Amino acid sequence: MDTYTSTFIELITKNQTIMQDLSIIRDLNLPDSYIAAGYIRNYIWDVLHDFPERTPLNDIDVVYYNPDELDEENEKTYEQKLKRETGNSLWSVKNQARMHIKNGDQPYHSIEDALSQWPETATAIGVKLENDNRVSVVCPYGLEDIFEFRVKKSPLFKDEGHYRYRVNQKNWKGLWPKLEIY
Repeated sequence: MDTYTSTFIELITKNQTIMQDLSIIRDLNLPDSYIAAGYIRNYIWDVLHDFPERTPLNDIDVVYYNPDELDEENEKTYEQKLKRETGNSLWSVKNQARMHIKNGDQPYHSIEDALSQWPETATAIGVKLENDNRVSVVCPYGLEDIFEFRVKKSPLFKDEGHYRYRVNQKNWKGLWPKLEIY
């Protein structure tokens, strides 16, 4: 295990809220499910910027991969269950096996394949809690960019304009001044 991965897993396991949320997702028994995107990325950047508190979240992205269950209503059912069980309204659940339709891509073959299509390399990171309580990470572009404060367009994300819009609209540089935007 490289230094970034071991440090990443250590930071995740130190956060009781994240570990509790990972446990809740594990208990849903969704196939190949992870908490991903800003929930994870923002936490790492907050820690690396020595922020005393977490930056407020827009949502908690849960991704899973089930090509046999492509009805969006199933995702809404999982979201409602999470909201009821936790009292937190920020849950967003998406089956990555159907997201290619929304994104105009070829079908994704796995969670890693789906994440590789996301806009930024530092966002294309998912975390899960295994049955033996180990934390697993899926990150098609590695963890270097998140730890080295680099915001870059993912190589497979096609829309440069949308990438630029997202980065500007989210004001990441204003929130985390150590970031470099590419």
